[in-house]
Amino acid sequence: MRLALLPLLLLGACGSSANDPSGAPPSEARQLNDSAAMLDANSVSPEALNESTAK
Repeated sequence: MRLALLPLLLLGACGSSANDPSGAPPSEARQLNDSAAMLDANSVSPEALNESTAK
């Protein structure tokens, strides 16, 4: 019976708790955040689009 539980215990130790909620490792999460910030900085607001089409 004890040997049957051993694989479960070993599999449970394989996970890393250093990942963010999405499951990405810290370096990848940082790259995704940087990319999202770059996209936000280059985006155009809907109000600016409405003003340019109203002319």
